[in-house]
Amino acid sequence: MSTVVARHVTISGRVQGVFFRDSLRRQAQARGVAGWARNTADGTVEAMLEGEPADVERVIDWCRSGPSRAEVDEVRVRERAPEGLNGFEIR
Repeated sequence: MSTVVARHVTISGRVQGVFFRDSLRRQAQARGVAGWARNTADGTVEAMLEGEPADVERVIDWCRSGPSRAEVDEVRVRERAPEGLNGFEIR
């Protein structure tokens, strides 16, 4: 039986206007991680990631650098209860 974990992630820095959310969606889908990503009013990108622990961790590791035009200053990760998310949505 597989274990599913969920993580709420907030990425700060130059992360809006650099295709961060779409790149994050592709990274998550490639690893079978479900969830969503959205820009926030304070200039961060917020995401929920849900899947196998190693796959979720790989996506979080990718968030620490992001796409080529991003400049990530900080990645905050909070553990959450899995919600049974399917697919990956950009909000």
